[in-house]
Amino acid sequence: MAAWSGAAEAVVLLLLWFAALDGAAGSEPPLKCEELRLGQYMCDEPKIDNSTQEPMNCTNHTAYVQCLPAPNITCKDHLGIEKVFTGQEVGFYKPIECRNVNGYSYKVAVALSLFLGWLGADRFYLGYPALGLLKFCTVGFCGIGSLIDFILISMQIVGPSDGSSYIIDYYGARLTRLTITNTTFRKMQTYP
Repeated sequence: MAAWSGAAEAVVLLLLWFAALDGAAGSEPPLKCEELRLGQYMCDEPKIDNSTQEPMNCTNHTAYVQCLPAPNITCKDHLGIEKVFTGQEVGFYKPIECRNVNGYSYKVAVALSLFLGWLGADRFYLGYPALGLLKFCTVGFCGIGSLIDFILISMQIVGPSDGSSYIIDYYGARLTRLTITNTTFRKMQTYP
């Protein structure tokens, strides 16, 4: 009977040893810092260029800001080195989108449309000289065209003719158009 219990203990110990080996072999690789959840890191605010109201050092419509993982977080930093962070080291650089601006101010465009829209000044300013001349000759299409242009410019539907965006305060009221294209991913609705 004592031999039987000794053999049972040996089998149990052997099973525990295999389970420990399997758990160690199946452990997940360390997380990249870019994959941290919100609240596990803190990113610096971007430095804003006063003339364009866009982040500085924009290349290909993207700027990068430093992100610091929270203290006692272990992950692989931007160089691929796994370490425990203290909250003071840079873990990764987060991309921020930049817009293309060429010097057309939103505030100036709205003011011109409101006060001199009946003369076509808003369309001249935005680079549409033909429409500006037509509005000038017809006194803003008898006021109706001026009202329509004021609404379109205020809602940022009509922008500069070169395709750039308005200069709007970085933390100001901007409109972002949502579009669906052939490359847009549509997630199917699932109902319980």
